[in-house]
Amino acid sequence: MRTRVKICGITRQEDGQAVANAGADAIGLVFYEKSSRHVEIRQAQEICRSLPPLVSVVALFVNADRDQVSKVLAAVPVDLLQFHGTEAAAACEGFGRPYIKAIAMKPDGHPLEEMKAHPAASGFLLDAWQPDTHGGGGVVFDWNEVPAYRERPLILAGGLTPDNVTQAVAQTRPFAVDVSSGVEIDKGIKSAEMIEAFIRGVQRGDAGQ
Repeated sequence: MRTRVKICGITRQEDGQAVANAGADAIGLVFYEKSSRHVEIRQAQEICRSLPPLVSVVALFVNADRDQVSKVLAAVPVDLLQFHGTEAAAACEGFGRPYIKAIAMKPDGHPLEEMKAHPAASGFLLDAWQPDTHGGGGVVFDWNEVPAYRERPLILAGGLTPDNVTQAVAQTRPFAVDVSSGVEIDKGIKSAEMIEAFIRGVQRGDAGQ
């Protein structure tokens, strides 16, 4: 089974189009105001209008209140929610959308316990522990710490680049990979060439190269 690809932190229409043209499966829109890749609702709407069919839109939140999430959902065609903070299960459920929960891979963490605390999650995104930025910092965690859990899909994130994603996929065999800074020329500005190189790297990993 091929590894799916999500390109997160999209801030421009042309980058959304580059993601689609390269054959990625999903884009991520960040609705966390402290992020350098934060998008406003109007900006998100414009990006979504530029996407072709069958490219999923993932909305990322960090410890947001329910009103903020509902406001985005009322205005933006979101397919999937991603909660990237310390949200309890109750804060992630009840929006009429499936969700994935990010798990920060702390040195002394217990990812399986966190997964059990989110029984309704569609999958889990494993990311490096970055308490100040909550991801997007280009930090790699030890892939040997990826649990052998496969009851629900695991998505690998954290410091992935066109140069290391082949090894990451071959070693961990995730359901999907998620990249943001690893395909950027500046904060929130993606490179179409780097996106294409990243996807080629994923394909090589799938092939065991």
